[in-house]
Amino acid sequence: MKRLIFSSLLLSSLAACVSAPTGPTIAIMPREGKPFEVFQKEDQECRQFATNAVADTSNAALKEGATSAAVGAALGAAAGLMIGGGSHTNVGTGAGVGMLGGAAVGAMNSAGKQNQAQVQYNIAYQQCMYAKGNQVPSYKPIN
Repeated sequence: MKRLIFSSLLLSSLAACVSAPTGPTIAIMPREGKPFEVFQKEDQECRQFATNAVADTSNAALKEGATSAAVGAALGAAAGLMIGGGSHTNVGTGAGVGMLGGAAVGAMNSAGKQNQAQVQYNIAYQQCMYAKGNQVPSYKPIN
C-alpha cells in the first residue's frame, strides 16, 4: 500500500511539473546589411533578457501545480476516511485518488501558466530585438 501511495505521489508530482520557455516561438530577422554574427550575439542577449523577464511566472506555475496536488491528496484522504469509517485502506485509496485528481488539476493550471510564460517570453524577446534594430513580424489588425 505504501508503494502505491509513493508511486501515486511521484507520478502526480511529475504530472504537475512545468518548464520555463527555452526559446522564442516567433521569427525575427536581421535588418538589411547587419552581419549575421552581430545578429547572433543580439539573439543571445535578448534570449537572456526574455528568460529573466519570465522567471517569476515559471516559478508561480511550479508552485501552483505542487499546491493543487497536495490539496487534492488531503481532500482525497479526508474523503477516504469519511467513506471508509476510518479504515486505513480507504484512506490510502482516497489519498491516492485525490493526489491523481489534484495532479490533473495542477497540470492543467500549470499548462495555462506555461502558455502565459511563453507569450511573455516572446514579447520580451521581440521588444529587445526590435530595440536593436531587427525586423519583427507585423500583426494585421482584426476587423
